Amino acid sequence: MKILRTRTLIVAIGLLTLSMQACKTKKMVAKPVAPVAETKAPVEEPKPTPAPVEEKEAPAPEEKANFNFSNVQFEFNSDVLKTASFETLDQVVSQMKKSPDAVLTIHGNSSTEGSAAHNMSLSVDRANAVKSYLVNAGLNGSKLKIKGHGATNPVTSNDTEAGKALNRRVEFKVK
Repeated sequence: MKILRTRTLIVAIGLLTLSMQACKTKKMVAKPVAPVAETKAPVEEPKPTPAPVEEKEAPAPEEKANFNFSNVQFEFNSDVLKTASFETLDQVVSQMKKSPDAVLTIHGNSSTEGSAAHNMSLSVDRANAVKSYLVNAGLNGSKLKIKGHGATNPVTSNDTEAGKALNRRVEFKVK
């Protein structure tokens, strides 16, 4: 054991010595620069410029809020938002900030899997999850209303997994 420690110490000292040699600064050799001869050019007097004519620009039309949003999706049997939904929700926030007096109703939906009572509860939980996201992003919670529909408003057939995934959603309506 003592021999191993000694050999390790010798190797460490050798590596340290080599690394110190590699870190030495190198002197840069600079070539002397020839002085530049100054030449004097004739000085011209500045000519008066005509005063700019002010053009009255029409004010830009105020951009109206667009509340056509889709693609707010959820995990199966959960009120957990899919990460693809964050971009859409950020757009909702920016549009609501353009129209601060608008009242947004968040409609939660679910697929047909599970009992009607469970789906209704799940759709309300999904709408609340979206409302929480929007409030955390800076929107006024009193301007956000929620409504759960359960599996009563499918956008597509619940016969396939892709259709069920599309029905696990939230929609927005503005008043």
